[in-house]
Amino acid sequence: MLRTDVIAILDGWLQPQLVQDYCPNGLQVEGRSDIQHVITGVTASQQLIDEAVRLGADTLLVHHGYFWKGEDARVIGMKQRRLKTLLAHDINLIGYHLPLDIHPEFGNNAELLRLLGASSVDAVADVSPPGILMSGRLQSPKSGYELADAIETILQRTLVAVALNEQPISRIAVCTGGGQGFIEHAVDAGVDAFITGEVSEQTIHVARECGIQFFAAGHHATERYGVKALGERLQKESGVRVDFVDMDNPA
Repeated sequence: MLRTDVIAILDGWLQPQLVQDYCPNGLQVEGRSDIQHVITGVTASQQLIDEAVRLGADTLLVHHGYFWKGEDARVIGMKQRRLKTLLAHDINLIGYHLPLDIHPEFGNNAELLRLLGASSVDAVADVSPPGILMSGRLQSPKSGYELADAIETILQRTLVAVALNEQPISRIAVCTGGGQGFIEHAVDAGVDAFITGEVSEQTIHVARECGIQFFAAGHHATERYGVKALGERLQKESGVRVDFVDMDNPA
């Protein structure tokens, strides 16, 4: 399939033009015009690029790509090595950041809620961009300790969890990755618990003082599933071969 057609499909689903982001979304590095084998992954690290080369892929589709706002514009060091490898092997790099976080069908937030067995999933009102904070209702309410065990089992990641108690958790809010700053929006939404990837020092105090059960399950671990679901949808709709590669990251 032509690269232009693949980009048109992805842009049609994710609508990046509607989101103000910290990086360009869509095609970031141009490679072969004919796409036959796509590797999906969380971050376009050197390790993932090398694996794409080893597998003979022509395209990387990731959540964390390149050219972030405020970064050094010079092509030196790590950036030079990554770009040199992509260009030497004619590999396309396609990245979607916030558009993939917020997508209601295969976004990171929606996918994590689905994995946790939540229903009635929707964007939390009055939080921008819509979908950056999503909520859902657990089909079987759990105590904080039971939910912590469930999250650790599903994500295979040790949590940072605070303000846990035996009160049943029914409605949860999720902002994957570095979404800990949305905790007060979760409190305002009246949910029983807030799940994200990272934790900051002040997040602990907010959770304790506002009485919301809080779970930080890892930036990488909470954001594996959106790009995986996106790739699976692309393969189904286009017939292009897509393989998800998970480069483990403890953060």
